[in-house]
Amino acid sequence: MSEIVQITEAAALQIKDMMKQNEEEGAFLRVGVQGGGCSGLSYGMGFEQEKSEKDIEFEAFGIKVVVNKEDAPILNGTKIDYKQSMMGGGFTIDNPNAIASCGCGSSFRTATQTGTPEEC
Repeated sequence: MSEIVQITEAAALQIKDMMKQNEEEGAFLRVGVQGGGCSGLSYGMGFEQEKSEKDIEFEAFGIKVVVNKEDAPILNGTKIDYKQSMMGGGFTIDNPNAIASCGCGSSFRTATQTGTPEEC
């Protein structure tokens, strides 16, 4: 299975470090979207010990990644990176399917999304 989400080497190193700190080595990294936020959708990432039959699994830099089949079209082509700055570090998510994002940077909207976004 091809990668739905591209994870950079910098992001992979940070994810592996987080897995080690949280004693989650060998877990799956779940990447998904959920309703909410000022633009309508927000990203989610977390560790899980098991995958579902509704998941698509692939591997990036030795990390087992799962994405729900329903989220796959929204996330297809998304790039997850990790940037370090003087203020600390954080993950950046670049989704080519997002047509609008909130000023706070935590939510986004796609062309196929319906409904009214919430306020920031």
